Amino acid sequence: MYHIPALLHESVDGMNIRTGSICVDVTFGGGGHSKEILSHLGNKGHLYAFDQDEDAINNIQEDSKFTFIRSNFRFLKNFIKYHGVEEVDAILADLGVSSHHFDAEDRGFSFRFEDSDLDMRMNQKAGKTAAQILNTYTEEQLADIFYLYGELKPSRRIASAIVKTRKEKPYRKVSDLLDTLNSFVGRGEKEKKVLAQAFQALRIEVNEEMETLKEMLEQALDILKPGGRLVVITYHSLEDRLVKNFFKTGNFEGKVEKDFFGNFETPFKLINNKVIVPSREEEERNPRSRSAKLRIAEKI
Repeated sequence: MYHIPALLHESVDGMNIRTGSICVDVTFGGGGHSKEILSHLGNKGHLYAFDQDEDAINNIQEDSKFTFIRSNFRFLKNFIKYHGVEEVDAILADLGVSSHHFDAEDRGFSFRFEDSDLDMRMNQKAGKTAAQILNTYTEEQLADIFYLYGELKPSRRIASAIVKTRKEKPYRKVSDLLDTLNSFVGRGEKEKKVLAQAFQALRIEVNEEMETLKEMLEQALDILKPGGRLVVITYHSLEDRLVKNFFKTGNFEGKVEKDFFGNFETPFKLINNKVIVPSREEEERNPRSRSAKLRIAEKI
């Protein structure tokens, strides 16, 4: 299966879809969320779905109420306006990497497939691969990536080891990176955690995930109607912090602005003050949903 959508009903219910609503799914993937959204639209609504991965095209279903846009969601506003839409009623973003990507041996997203090329690009026709980053970034740049995006304490030592190793042999395969990381990991679950953090850091850099998320959120605010809903599912603390701050304050630093009378200025009303997480039953059914966090905000 391409992907099992996390928090499916909670997220789509949070969009507050009505008959005739114009909705956007900026992370189409396996199409699970889109299919559920379409079932709520009635006869007059429409769904625009984004995905930059060519593999996602295979999951498109024929429906007159559906338009697929093969693009990165950082171009959300431009494409929505290109299709003649000025405002939308609801936007959904499921920021998790599809199970398909982790399970595809040739994409380099998982440390399980040692003979895979170090690619990690969502869009395989654009951008630098993970191997290119490992072979060309400075030691300081690499240290920043592993520290900021992977939250790895030995980031500087890892970066130093990479720079030293690549002088003898350029990085090409997953196994090449694992050989370097082995001296920085423990045993058992701790080993898996460190490897997962390192691969996450590289994936985020390869796909410019933090930058594109910020761009999408700002554009979503621009095209949402007053009363429209923005629904976001995050999977790690970095992106969740950005979403949380943006929902609460309208900026990514979490800086609170006040008007002349001392009232908080914010573009959103929070629908759920407490983050929504999967039930125990969902986690058992779909273990990859364990880290999912759902936040819902309504444009004021």
